[in-house]
Amino acid sequence: MGVWQLIKSQFICLLLICYVFLVSGLIINLLQLCTLPLWPISKQLYRRINCRLGYSIASQMVALLEWWSGTECNLYSHPESYKYFGKESAIVVLNHNIEIDFLCGWTFCERFGVLGSSKVLAKKELAYVPLIGWMWYHLEIVFCKRKWEEDRRTVAQSLQNLRDYPENFWFLLHCEGTRFTEKKHQISMQVAESKGLPKLKHHLLPRTKGFNITVQNLRGPVTAVYDSTLNFRNNETPTLLGLLSGKKYHGDMYVRRIPMESIPEDEGECGAWLHKLYQEKDQFQEEYSQTGRFPGAVLTPARRPWTLLNWLFWASVLLYPLAGLLVRLVSSGSSATILTTAALCVAVSVGMRWMIGQTEIKKGSSYGNKDAPVNNN
Repeated sequence: MGVWQLIKSQFICLLLICYVFLVSGLIINLLQLCTLPLWPISKQLYRRINCRLGYSIASQMVALLEWWSGTECNLYSHPESYKYFGKESAIVVLNHNIEIDFLCGWTFCERFGVLGSSKVLAKKELAYVPLIGWMWYHLEIVFCKRKWEEDRRTVAQSLQNLRDYPENFWFLLHCEGTRFTEKKHQISMQVAESKGLPKLKHHLLPRTKGFNITVQNLRGPVTAVYDSTLNFRNNETPTLLGLLSGKKYHGDMYVRRIPMESIPEDEGECGAWLHKLYQEKDQFQEEYSQTGRFPGAVLTPARRPWTLLNWLFWASVLLYPLAGLLVRLVSSGSSATILTTAALCVAVSVGMRWMIGQTEIKKGSSYGNKDAPVNNN
């Protein structure tokens, strides 16, 4: 382990990163709250401002991956697809088996300039998570309860609201509905066998209703689906805690563009199309496991400096006064003051660890487990 890597792995670095992210995020959440009066006056201005404010939070996470840990994520694609990236609104279909796959999706958005306007279909509970969840509220993220009779109307309405969005956006969609685990995979393949569907080796069966309602309501403003398949080399299992410790990972992502007009409008045919897509994704993963590469050429765009500059801005704004405060506290010699400061540091660490825990596989949702209702529609 080199000296720089040793420094990055120290607890104090983790604490300072958490401090900058938490405090800057709460400040941005407050600024977002202050923009609410703009909505009835100019909805599009409200949206454009919140795209920039949301970017200021999300780009810190991307900076953590790109600049702090130095993680590489190569993009495999085809030149005819690549030329569209960042120039149109799209639905991005991602696999869901790694703790940081959402962050790799954000990095993909960042490289093509749509991170601030990117959208997701997220479980309702995430709306109550400070910073990210509160940011998503102002970005008009689509939340669902995973109860179809309730979601059918609310999700459709939320998607319809995005049809006049003033900027190109990518709607990131995990069609498997939950993160891959061996237990969930076993149950999913039992469902596949009962329904006469081909079994998948590297994925769960996709949930077709969520995909279909997204395509139905965004068809027109959204002109393509980007099929994205992610994997990491040498059987790496990256975690968010590993990134915070400065650990470097090596990812590869294959993205192919599928024009929206080639996706059936009929619900049943659209569901069959999605199942076929996942069978192809499974073949791509199998090819990767055997050859160490995806189809197409490596067309990875260069890292943009804005994520780093944004983080440096917040670090300079927040760390300088913190350092001055700590010096004054220590020099005061007050045991009570020092203990209070230590307690606040612990609180920051615990708060950040709780948010990290929301991404961990072992703490993932029970959706798709044996004790949860199994419904792959």
